[in-house]
Amino acid sequence: MPFTPIRTERLILRQATSDDAAALADRRSDPEVARFQNWTIPYPLERAQAMVDEVAAMEGPENDEWWMATVCDAGTNEILGDLALHLTSEGRTAEVGYTFSTRHWGKGYAVEALAALVEYLFEELGVTRVFGMLHPDNPASAMVLERSGFLYEGHTRSSFWLDGEVSDDLIYGLTRPDWEKWRDRKRHPPERIEFVPVTVENQLDVWRLKTHKSQEEFVAPMEWSFIDALFPEVVDGAPLVPWMRGVIADDEYVGFVMLAMVTEHHPEPYLWRLLVDRYHQRRGIGRRVLDMIVDECRKMGAETLLTSWGEGKGSPRPFYIKYGFVPTGRIIDDETEGRLGLT
Repeated sequence: MPFTPIRTERLILRQATSDDAAALADRRSDPEVARFQNWTIPYPLERAQAMVDEVAAMEGPENDEWWMATVCDAGTNEILGDLALHLTSEGRTAEVGYTFSTRHWGKGYAVEALAALVEYLFEELGVTRVFGMLHPDNPASAMVLERSGFLYEGHTRSSFWLDGEVSDDLIYGLTRPDWEKWRDRKRHPPERIEFVPVTVENQLDVWRLKTHKSQEEFVAPMEWSFIDALFPEVVDGAPLVPWMRGVIADDEYVGFVMLAMVTEHHPEPYLWRLLVDRYHQRRGIGRRVLDMIVDECRKMGAETLLTSWGEGKGSPRPFYIKYGFVPTGRIIDDETEGRLGLT
């Protein structure tokens, strides 16, 4: 099927042409770009030329063939990166990949381009499943898939070989119903947010809340929060006392919070968990929930609030620092402790 260029808000996705070889060779020769990919560097211009010439000879994606779309800036036509596509099962299944120049990282281009490609695959080609595979040490790539609606499906061990070196793979997949649910998710800020106690009646609603898989390094899954509440850690000679609440936005469960209460042994409240479900992130809910937590702590008579966060790609550190938490200089269980003044 001939491929018609796709235009998004900032990008143009077009079929790769012979003139794209130099940009492709330069991009693939960057050690940062190639770090988790299936090629070695330097990437010769001759190899890049052969690849784009082969793609240019195709009208569009073909079954059992790798195809490539070049991603350009819609305003300047500068080449930013590329999308790779491999159709199998008579065009019913699609594997995708994405590569962007490092100078264009962190601007959301990969998510914007991949989302457009996924829509094309489901709406124009009628595929039933799209998937991507990545190295476990590449959270930035996982975040691209997650922000495009993909679901974590599995972790294969010692499954990918390159030049005699083996690594694991993570698998993310997306079916059409998955994609439709992601496409139709709410994106506007909710009108009303409230805390509700976690009870026998609503425990399953709260338990079903999930972050993206890559965020579990920084926000424990709900089962671990329930376990921590049932068997609280002993700190300074006494167990922490949990205060748990589900978060409802416009009559829908969207998050969960848990505090360690002020006690004789624990003079400051501690923000133990703050989780916003993957379908409700980027709606401004986290900030509003934190405002409500601060109000609750003030009602308890607290003058400060403690929390902690892990460091690394995807860490909630910027969120807490922007809100006003200040690192105390202490590292607790490999996490940075922060304190917020409430007066």
